[in-house]
Amino acid sequence: MSDQVVIRLEQENEHHAVENLVREAFWNVYRPGCLEHYVLHQLRSDPAFVPELDFVMEKDGELIGQNMFMQAEIQADDGQAIPIMTMGPISISPDCKRQGYGKMLLDYSLEKAKELGCGAVCFEGDINFYGKSGFTYASEYGIRYHGLPEGEDASFFLCKELIPGYLDNVSGEYATPNGYMVDEKDAEAFDEAFPPKEKLVLPGQLFQA
Repeated sequence: MSDQVVIRLEQENEHHAVENLVREAFWNVYRPGCLEHYVLHQLRSDPAFVPELDFVMEKDGELIGQNMFMQAEIQADDGQAIPIMTMGPISISPDCKRQGYGKMLLDYSLEKAKELGCGAVCFEGDINFYGKSGFTYASEYGIRYHGLPEGEDASFFLCKELIPGYLDNVSGEYATPNGYMVDEKDAEAFDEAFPPKEKLVLPGQLFQA
């Protein structure tokens, strides 16, 4: 890897460039086309958005990655609301994937979240990647995913304590913040501001309807 790698806060004048990076990273991965760049665009103006944790990664002056965080909570079974965070979209430019940049960005941003006092992060992702940075199945902490019936596969739902013991004696339910829910027609209209790309139905996509 190049030594000229910088992780810093996103600047307002590069919002569109970062959205294009997210678009490139997610295009045709989970669905034909993608929604993630529009999700990011919407989240920046959400009250739960954490601007102090809105990061980009540069390599030799070029944007190659980004990650951002949102305030969230666990509705505990004893009635408490336990403040946590969630994160993402997290993206690495397609030509820089599988070179260690994603883990570098992830570990840096999690450390910064810890410095801000974040006790734990819940997130939907692949344990094979995120497990390398200390994430485990949220069920191991007694945390359930909102709306998922008991016994259903929850292996996508991950959690990492940033403050050891933060989730001791906590059991409850997590729901993805509403800001992540976007209208696909609005996303289609937003996408018209970017260079044309072909939407493809590919094996392994989660959403193909």
